[in-house]
Formats: sequence, C-alpha cells, structure tokens
Amino acid sequence: MDGKNRKDIYPGLEVDIILKKDQRSGKLTRGIVANLLTSSAFHSRGIKVRLEDGQVGRVAEIVED
Repeated sequence: MDGKNRKDIYPGLEVDIILKKDQRSGKLTRGIVANLLTSSAFHSRGIKVRLEDGQVGRVAEIVED
C-alpha cells in the first residue's frame, strides 16, 4: 500500500520512507512512525512522517506483515 492517504498511517506503523537526501536515488529507509507531519488528508508524493529514530521523510510504502 502506498503512503499517500493520511488515514492509512498512524504512530507505531512500520513504513518505508524516502528521505529528502535520497529523493534522486529513490533509496528507501524502513522504520516505525512516531508522528505525522502532513496535516492534509492526501499528498501526491506521500505523507511526511517522523520515525522513532528522528528521521523525517515521505512514506513510499506501508510494510504489511
């Protein structure tokens, strides 16, 4: 599932994000959502989140068990 809809993302969820520095390469970083930074319900490039380790990026994919 992609991370473009805010309703699909919540703290504690495992996600793959794209960090600002990795936007050109598309390298993904996996982590657990600490909080959501995008206030709108939808964002075309992905909802911006802060991971528990402090990294900030846009959700590229939600990791499903």
